[in-house]
Amino acid sequence: MGNHDTSELVRGTKGKRSCLIRNCTERCRSLGKIEWDEWQYSSNRIDNQWRRVEENMPNTATLQREAAVNVYRSVEQGLKDTGAGTCGLMFIHCGGVQAQPEQQVRNYLEQTSEFAFQLWKDGATQTLAVLLPGLTLNEVHYEGLRIKHELQETVPGAEPQITLASFKDSERPSQATIQHMAESAKLVDPSEIHIYTLDKTADEPGRILIVDNDPTVREFLQLRLKMQGYETYEAVDGLAALELIEKVSPDLVLTELNLYGIDGLPFIHHIQNLEVEQPPKIVVLTEQRVEQTISQCFRSGVDDYMTKPFSPVELDARIRRCLH
Repeated sequence: MGNHDTSELVRGTKGKRSCLIRNCTERCRSLGKIEWDEWQYSSNRIDNQWRRVEENMPNTATLQREAAVNVYRSVEQGLKDTGAGTCGLMFIHCGGVQAQPEQQVRNYLEQTSEFAFQLWKDGATQTLAVLLPGLTLNEVHYEGLRIKHELQETVPGAEPQITLASFKDSERPSQATIQHMAESAKLVDPSEIHIYTLDKTADEPGRILIVDNDPTVREFLQLRLKMQGYETYEAVDGLAALELIEKVSPDLVLTELNLYGIDGLPFIHHIQNLEVEQPPKIVVLTEQRVEQTISQCFRSGVDDYMTKPFSPVELDARIRRCLH
């Protein structure tokens, strides 16, 4: 029985009980005392029976939480059951629509795909989980592109957000990772397909300090990096950044060069001279395109340098390369 059915039954039992007792009460008003006492005894028994029925019915919110856990458990078991080899996993969230297009995705895969698949709907995150046994990352990505195109063509107003991965038999994800993957789907830019990897949800995720005086840039970077499992901090200028580095010991500093107070190469030198156990990696993300500045940064020990405007996907890859 679904959540909707359960809540309807609860409302139905209350209505039936009230209606039954009310109607019977009206019919028995003309009875004598003995008959009236017997009726009251019977009505109390009916009332108690209905109450026991309601108490035994599960709470709707509890049902939803349990259903979500069951989805993640089912996905985890499905990954284990595929045996050796790779297995693709995709989470799809459709913005711009009232209900997730579960049937459309199922029908499309049944009609166009030559491989087996499993599909679940996660009510907690309003995403669709698609298990694709035997598919490599490239193959899963291709299927993601096809599904995205199909939904854009057939579901009015749909803005598909997709995160996907392919796992080897030696690195099957836990339920916690599967849940994080489902949640991350809702943060994906609809113009992209997000590639999810296990090292983004390690037990000790990388800590990244974002240093930029532009609040829009800081917010974008923070959301994107959090979506990938990083622990993020932010600072608006060089002095605040230096204080945070000593306090939280980030693994990587992602910084603009044009900052208030202290900026550019002096800021880089201050980072490297701080008395910390492990100096952070430094990735420069700046509007400065002067070749001499770029060369000086690399000579000063900067690990990578990117100019704005930038490709978020390329930035993701460079950060991963620095940290791993």
